[in-house]
Amino acid sequence: MAMASFAISIFSLATVAPTCKNYRPFLSQTTYSFKSISIRASSTSLDYSTPSSVNEQKALKPTKTNYWEWKFKDNVIDVYYEEHEHERTGPQKNILMIPTISDVRTVEEWRGVAKDILERSGKLNLRATIVDWPGLGFSSRPKMDYDADVMENFVVDFINEISSSGGHAATIVGRAAKKGLVKPKAIAAVAPTWAGPLPIVFGRDSSMQTRYGLLRGILRTPGAGWMMYNMLVSNEGAIQSQYKSHVYANPQNVTPAFVQSRYKLTTEKGSRYVPAAFLTGLLDPVNSRDEFLELFSGLEGKIPILVVSTEGSPKRSKAEMEALREARGVSKFVKVAGALLPHEEYPYMVAEELYKFLQENFEVNA
Repeated sequence: MAMASFAISIFSLATVAPTCKNYRPFLSQTTYSFKSISIRASSTSLDYSTPSSVNEQKALKPTKTNYWEWKFKDNVIDVYYEEHEHERTGPQKNILMIPTISDVRTVEEWRGVAKDILERSGKLNLRATIVDWPGLGFSSRPKMDYDADVMENFVVDFINEISSSGGHAATIVGRAAKKGLVKPKAIAAVAPTWAGPLPIVFGRDSSMQTRYGLLRGILRTPGAGWMMYNMLVSNEGAIQSQYKSHVYANPQNVTPAFVQSRYKLTTEKGSRYVPAAFLTGLLDPVNSRDEFLELFSGLEGKIPILVVSTEGSPKRSKAEMEALREARGVSKFVKVAGALLPHEEYPYMVAEELYKFLQENFEVNA
């Protein structure tokens, strides 16, 4: 899994934050987040095409796939990753992409962006690695105590394993970078926020923390846990409802085939363990907006940071994204179409912004 010394990190992290009125716990962060919109800065035309289908997404085949054996405490997790590249001469610049923390998300959500970026002409010779989180996607899903520290350890170990010089997604990586545990050359945060669904809606006081703990405990039990998980999350009706209401911007993009593919992920053995932690706030890397902003300000002047916000994200999630518009440490702030998964719903539009960001910061030295 050797990679060159240059690393760029691109992540998606946005919290599903519905109002109490219509709230059903959909365990997703597009948080994290491919369909096409392409905008060319030098052109007057906009090409807004419909999202690619699930089958089209799967057709975006990687150059290489593999499993990395991650050993953490007494656990061994087979972590799935894939590499995308085009044959070009000269040194490569490596992009690491990590999907949304959610039981219905996989590396597939970044394939459209990776393919588009790598096919663009220019001086940049890029290579993309997309990796699933432990306990999610195509990685193995052991029963363990998942929290933000576990996920941070995973990111640090994976980056240090695949690159000797190093480089739920954006916020966890930002926290690791601020601590000096990883040294990316740049960070792109797509639809970034920081809080799990229940804490952002119901708060974090001691009484709520007790309730979150009880819910988390129930979700982890063999019998009652599966029953509750199936009722709240692992059913096609709930998945379709959440995608149409605030995960995707265009409800027509939520096709029956797509919903079925997401539902299948929730039926895998061990699929409820990470969501139990995410839903109840254990994966939150910070506890307040001030701490969230401090992660970015702590990297000011050290590396360029791109923040990609969205036009159609839910009110609470959009507020966290907008807080970064003039934040210290944020080099560039852009807004694209989409809701909580713009890189999956409109991959070519997100790829356009990411590629321009890479050109502006690295093409001169390519």
